[in-house]
Amino acid sequence: MQPDHPDPPAPTPGPDGRDWNALRFGLGAGRDHVESFFLKANEPSGDRALWLRATVFVSAREPQRPLAEGWAIAFDRRAGRARHVAVKHTVPFATAAFDAHRLGATWTLAGRDGQPDEGVTLRPGEARGRITTREHSIGWDLAWAGEARPLVPLFHPRLYTAPFPKSKLVTPYPTLDFRGSLEVDGERWQIDGWRGMQGHNWGRGNADLYAWSHCNLWDGGADFVLEGASARVRVGPVLTPLTTTICVRHRGVAYDFNTPGSMWKAHGDVGLRRWTFSSASRLARIESEVEAATDDFVGLHYPNPDGTMTYCLNSKLARARVRFEVLGRAPVELSSRAAALEIGTLDDAHGVRMYL
Repeated sequence: MQPDHPDPPAPTPGPDGRDWNALRFGLGAGRDHVESFFLKANEPSGDRALWLRATVFVSAREPQRPLAEGWAIAFDRRAGRARHVAVKHTVPFATAAFDAHRLGATWTLAGRDGQPDEGVTLRPGEARGRITTREHSIGWDLAWAGEARPLVPLFHPRLYTAPFPKSKLVTPYPTLDFRGSLEVDGERWQIDGWRGMQGHNWGRGNADLYAWSHCNLWDGGADFVLEGASARVRVGPVLTPLTTTICVRHRGVAYDFNTPGSMWKAHGDVGLRRWTFSSASRLARIESEVEAATDDFVGLHYPNPDGTMTYCLNSKLARARVRFEVLGRAPVELSSRAAALEIGTLDDAHGVRMYL
């Protein structure tokens, strides 16, 4: 399916003057590097969701062997029963094409034993691909459109080009509408009006402990976008305190809790199923909890270039509750059962089934 609408507008350029979705790999040749471009979309009912990811992985220990990875998860809890499907494949980076100027990732693998070709195509307004393993297959053919007003969690532009923090995160498209089709182990899902987003992260590896959440699908249809993260990172032998940054869009107005003052006052707590946080700025206050049942998580192995392993507990079917107050106005209380929640931990006793 080819999108029958114009490409979505390009996001506002980043601090280096480049598109926020431009490939960052290659700017520090010979270094550890992990970089991902990802989409998530939720069915309006909250029973199903989709997560797609195109990743670059390179270790300084083997700089001559950079890899490209395609990931896909179809989350499904219809009838109250978890039936998630997760697939992944890996190809040499040299066989893939990533765009150095805007969002763009594409590669193709010939199908085996008469099966359809595999691969990934991710461009502005378009996502197509198929990944097949010995047990499962997910194929997708999607068009998407939305506003290009990025969520930028790091408070200073310099932080996106400096060595610290070791992992950078930005959301070039915070709210998107998806349509098209998905095929999950032979079952066709029609995608029409699913709500989602597109994100980009890069750096030398994953934080030692982190929680990340995004939600733009609320009970009652509120015009509210929430994204935030809490993380502890290692600087040499020292593990930093948990740092929390929050970005909110409410009725088109930006409320970002990411200045040094807001982060100093913020509180975050990361568990293995739950993330809670609170923060305040000169304009607003927010407190929230995001949690998911064990069966609504898909466990993923995220190897780090330095040889350590991060366990990503990934759900796109989390429950979120938020209390948000613009100073001088009545508070807004919202709930959702279609939030993204990812928890990264070094603890291998997390109790979540590992799918990949």
